Amino acid sequence: MARVIDERVNNDLAPLKERLATIGDLHSAASVLAWDRQTYMPEAGVRGRAEQLATLARLTHEMLVSSETGRLLSDVSEREPGSDDAALLRLARREHGRAIRLPARLVEETSRATALAEQVWIRAREESDWPLFAPHLERVLALKQEEAGYLDAEHPYDAMLDRFDPGASTQRMRTMFDELKEGIVPLVRDVSARLANDRAAPLRGEFDESAQEAFGRNVITSFGYDWSRGRQDRAVHPFCINFGDPDDVRITTRFDPECLSVALFATCHEAGHALYEQGVDPAYSRTPLAGGVSMGVHESQSRLWENLVARSRPFWTYFHQKLRDAFPGILDGVDLETIYSAVNAVRPSEIRTEADELTYDLHVLLRFELEVELFEGSLTVKDLPKAWNAKMEEYLGISPKNHALGVLQDTHWADGYFGYFPSYTVGNVLSVQLFDAAVEERPEILPEMEVGEFGSLLEWLRTNVHRYGKKYEPDDLIQRATGRPPETAPYIRYLSTKFGELYDLG
Repeated sequence: MARVIDERVNNDLAPLKERLATIGDLHSAASVLAWDRQTYMPEAGVRGRAEQLATLARLTHEMLVSSETGRLLSDVSEREPGSDDAALLRLARREHGRAIRLPARLVEETSRATALAEQVWIRAREESDWPLFAPHLERVLALKQEEAGYLDAEHPYDAMLDRFDPGASTQRMRTMFDELKEGIVPLVRDVSARLANDRAAPLRGEFDESAQEAFGRNVITSFGYDWSRGRQDRAVHPFCINFGDPDDVRITTRFDPECLSVALFATCHEAGHALYEQGVDPAYSRTPLAGGVSMGVHESQSRLWENLVARSRPFWTYFHQKLRDAFPGILDGVDLETIYSAVNAVRPSEIRTEADELTYDLHVLLRFELEVELFEGSLTVKDLPKAWNAKMEEYLGISPKNHALGVLQDTHWADGYFGYFPSYTVGNVLSVQLFDAAVEERPEILPEMEVGEFGSLLEWLRTNVHRYGKKYEPDDLIQRATGRPPETAPYIRYLSTKFGELYDLG
């Protein structure tokens, strides 16, 4: 009798899984079109592509909120707590519950508006033309504010945060940033008093793009990026994208022939995202369990490989000679400590993606505060450039030379990704907590890094983070992996130790 009951229970979930797989396929198809739009599509095709994406967004939304999907979610029997099926039901019901509160018209209009805005943003950034982009941003912001109204969160910005980091709130982010400001701002001040020498000078010169690309590919291949299940292309703003399947995870980067660090660390960053996606249990493909559990956890992977690995002394113990070999005549005589110092040089700068590890979170902080003000209504798009420049001066002591180096530098707002930026700092915090736990359990990780081996680190991450996809809530995943809830103290301690040594703070 038990066997018969088990078969019935399994069978009543099959129709729901099939429907969710179809919804996932529609979303994946839209992702392929979005990837093409940002890499190879001719500029004149943007309006047609915007309509295609809008149609797919509407169809996906209508299928998700349909009475049939609702019936399947209601009729299916509960599953054993902690099982994959129980997690699938939890996620599907959460997504359905959010979606039914949003009109299909709003979903379609937002998809269309962001597709058009992104293409205009590319041109506006190239020309540093804020007035060109501002009307598109006003439209996108209005749609996202309308979305927040339908979702009726405690704070209007909470609805944006929850999309990327389930369970996050404006108050929780404020608490995190307050703790980080208390620890980081005095450290930045102390380091800034010792910036007489230009430590990053070895990274500037004339670096052949093909040689940069080859070196970067060599690095992330050693990390474990599987090229049979991925590829790398170029984009104005580097990104990683997946299509609901760990067997197709693509990354992009961008090159600056006069600055070596731009492409290298963008490549390492996006590879960190890709390693996460390639490590998710293949059984989760075409289900709500596929992909990373949150953008905060996702960014912990990209920032871990970018900073705790690729900016570490063990990493450069192995790769500094390979870097010199890749650029003969340019880096001759540049020793290990000079390279290590250069890749960790602190210098407040305009561009977030090129910011040093110590000041990076101040870039995120200013965006977080501006976004909250936009959603509270105390700041308008028209006044955004002025507010941006004021906060850059307050937190980083610099004023952008133009809008391209200031308010126009990121694609996130064009894409409607309000609420995403705090994920970068959440990722920084979690990256140290996870790396510390990995090294404590597998002390061979650091010696292996010194000889260009990263298998033990990747295996630990695959075992404790990657394979679970979205099965666990973000905080639960971190608790399981590290034995502690998320906390800022290890990250602040890491920064204080690393930059205290680099800048002889005593």
